[in-house]
Amino acid sequence: MVALKITNVRQFMEKFLKGGDFDSFLLEEAVVSTYNTFHIDGRQNRAFYTAEEWDDHEIRPYDFSLWKTMRPLCFDLIKGTHTPTAFRFVLHLMPDYADSILRGGETNVTAEQVKAFVLTVKYDGAGLTLVTGTAFHTFLPDRTPDALWDAALKQFLSRKEIAFEEL
Repeated sequence: MVALKITNVRQFMEKFLKGGDFDSFLLEEAVVSTYNTFHIDGRQNRAFYTAEEWDDHEIRPYDFSLWKTMRPLCFDLIKGTHTPTAFRFVLHLMPDYADSILRGGETNVTAEQVKAFVLTVKYDGAGLTLVTGTAFHTFLPDRTPDALWDAALKQFLSRKEIAFEEL
């Protein structure tokens, strides 16, 4: 786990909410506090789909919603003349990318053992912080995937020209 302070919040928010830079993520949860506090559960709602649609991996490939489809809604909640008082987005890297993260180092952990590479984007009124995390399907003593995810995120931010400081 690593905590990173974003040094240019405006630039980050442009890329996060308007651009496609984070479209390789799924939304687990969003909480946005403006004139109200809005809670979004990113888990897809089984009752909305027919049984066939629910089981069709082309229609519903993930349990969580794609960030790129939720991004416009979240942008609408945040945009305006007033800065939000706070927000928190919990994102998961799409499982399709887990192998590429794990190939970056020496580990016996497989993509099937990783439940999620998590990124929490948190604004508290004073600053914006990114926090990484790794969830596994079962306990694993090998912490290498955590370090690989931390390094991959830092490389990702650098490639996207998003300035940050490690906390």
